[in-house]
Amino acid sequence: MRENRFLLIGMILVLLGGCTLAPAYKRPVSPVPGHWPTGAAYREAEPAAAPADQLPWREFITDERLQQVIATALSGNRDLRLAALNVERARALYRVQRDELLPSIQGVGSGIKERIPADLSSGGHSKIAEQYSVRLGISSWEIDFFGRIRSLKDRALEEYLATDQARRSAQILLISEVANVWFTLAADSENLRLARSTLETQEASYNLIRKRCDVGLSSDLDLRRAQTQVDTARGYVALYTQLAALDENALTLVVGTSVPPELLPPELDGVASPGEISAGLSSGVLLRRPDVLAAEHRLKAANANIGAARAAFFPRISLTTAFGTASAELSGLFKAGSASWNFAPQIAVPIFDARTWSAYDVTKVEREICVAQYEKAVQTAFREVADALARQGTVGEQLAAQQSLVEAAAETYRLSNARYAHGIDSYLSVLDAQRSLYSAQQGLISLRLARISNLATMYRVLGGGAK
Repeated sequence: MRENRFLLIGMILVLLGGCTLAPAYKRPVSPVPGHWPTGAAYREAEPAAAPADQLPWREFITDERLQQVIATALSGNRDLRLAALNVERARALYRVQRDELLPSIQGVGSGIKERIPADLSSGGHSKIAEQYSVRLGISSWEIDFFGRIRSLKDRALEEYLATDQARRSAQILLISEVANVWFTLAADSENLRLARSTLETQEASYNLIRKRCDVGLSSDLDLRRAQTQVDTARGYVALYTQLAALDENALTLVVGTSVPPELLPPELDGVASPGEISAGLSSGVLLRRPDVLAAEHRLKAANANIGAARAAFFPRISLTTAFGTASAELSGLFKAGSASWNFAPQIAVPIFDARTWSAYDVTKVEREICVAQYEKAVQTAFREVADALARQGTVGEQLAAQQSLVEAAAETYRLSNARYAHGIDSYLSVLDAQRSLYSAQQGLISLRLARISNLATMYRVLGGGAK
């Protein structure tokens, strides 16, 4: 009897380690070229010194103030906290599904203790009789012959891994977003300084022309034109004061708490630029991006779900009755005990259920949906990196041209102002030169912001390390 019991247990354990009915997983062919785009907008591809996903963000972000702001965001941002909680929930759901492979053993114990009078005792003496019993049972344990439960367990595992990759993606996105908001605040602060400096210059010109107008050296038209420049500059001061305040509010939201003034950027001139990143020669780096890995895990989950749907066509074998009973009786010096074991398997054989076929069809369609989503994730990643590479390849030339434009506009303004002061030219030429110079200076700030923000974007789209 005991040998048969051990043989049955051994056979069950062997069957539990068998394979599932899930189809063999094969990663879809990458729907993007193996190399990055080439052309006038792109630099020549170079080998990456280190993959972006292995570069810790503290090595990429070199400004110490921004490092402290990002560290605060990683602990205080509510979206990232929700992503972490979703991971914990997915992990718990995986454990629940994994535990379905194990039997649920229930134990029930009972005890009776009574005094037997001498006239009722067989020995003619009163005594204390005790009786105890223990009953162990397996509550509906499905023996996973065809891998249905293992397939569901694999699906839960892949869903958990996908959720964890989504958390990594959210963390990398947060690092990039905090950096970009911080850089934008620096640019708007510099624009505010420029607007205030321009306002001071325009007010000085207005006062000078008003004095010239009082003595008849300038016309009222020149005075009114100078006043329009003062009012325009005042509007820009108000605008960039507003934008800087909005940037601080956005930074507070993304960080999760207010940022101390000493950690706010003064201007772009005072910001340490992040490190340069190379995308490498091959676009295969995209397959390591967290969002692409998350899409692949969801595809694997759908693949495992097909195995569970296939297993539903086969019989389910369960142990649903008591596994064993043991009892003992103590009465004075008398001791007696007994034990019994009982295996009672139940087999549920599916005859025909249209819902089973429909569920199987659903799992196959869901897998195709996940394939399309995975391919779309790879294509989106390729486009994002290609866009960042195009900006990286052209922003340097744009900056050089814009810097030259600023210098030319400044010289034009200086000469126009000198010609007007000597009465050679009208004030209209001075106004045009002032507007051109201010516009060129604003454009230079925007391009500097675009260059530094693109570095943070490049770090994100290449799946930069989150540690």
